[in-house]
Amino acid sequence: MRVFKIGFWLVAGGAASAALTVSHARKAAVPESAYLSKMQLEARRSSADFSPDGDLSKPSWRDAKWAEFDNDASGKFHYPEAATRVASVWTKTHIYFAFSSRYDSLNFYEGEDPKAERWQLWDRDVVEVFLNPQPERVSHYFEFEVAPNNQWIDLEIDKTKQPFNDPSWNSGFEHATRIDAARHIWTAELRIPLASMNAKEIQPGTQWRLNLFRAAGKGPDEHRKFLAWSIIPEGKTFHVPERFGILEIVN
Repeated sequence: MRVFKIGFWLVAGGAASAALTVSHARKAAVPESAYLSKMQLEARRSSADFSPDGDLSKPSWRDAKWAEFDNDASGKFHYPEAATRVASVWTKTHIYFAFSSRYDSLNFYEGEDPKAERWQLWDRDVVEVFLNPQPERVSHYFEFEVAPNNQWIDLEIDKTKQPFNDPSWNSGFEHATRIDAARHIWTAELRIPLASMNAKEIQPGTQWRLNLFRAAGKGPDEHRKFLAWSIIPEGKTFHVPERFGILEIVN
């Protein structure tokens, strides 16, 4: 098992899990002891839906509340050269995420079609969203990854199953990236349809569970950087849902 290696159980398909109806947050249904993180990110309402293009100067992002992290997933080390800013906004039909990531070099699959889903994308530079719109079901969540060249993968995760990651699930999420070589920053926008997660209702006060990650660097894992917004001090994988923080839906 490699340190903080995501998606390390290889799978070759599998039936998608049965759809689950998700209403707005039912906080009382989530045992307080289920989650260990107090980290919190606000998702503010966007006045309109928009298509991702990697440009973070949009009004929705200017008005968003940004968070920043540069710590490794264990919380023991800091990498200011890989500092990562992230924000989220929402509409009635979509949840959005934006990343602005510093880098010293880039590592991605070259010469491939970015329109095709890329298995093992995590072996290169990526930003990642692990999102649970049904927090009372701790072991079930969704994973979205985007690379600097806009390659992507999405997965349905159910840790009660083996293998736990289902690549046959398809959210239809939209994404776009830009690379600013002069400033050594790459940006990513993700637009995730609520319907793809059967999350048909969100409103201010809704609380979902969330973690945000970044993988960066070349070579074997011991030479790469694995960053986490909500740290996982006891784990050797990103897939520790008990360490997910809170995504707070606000106006």
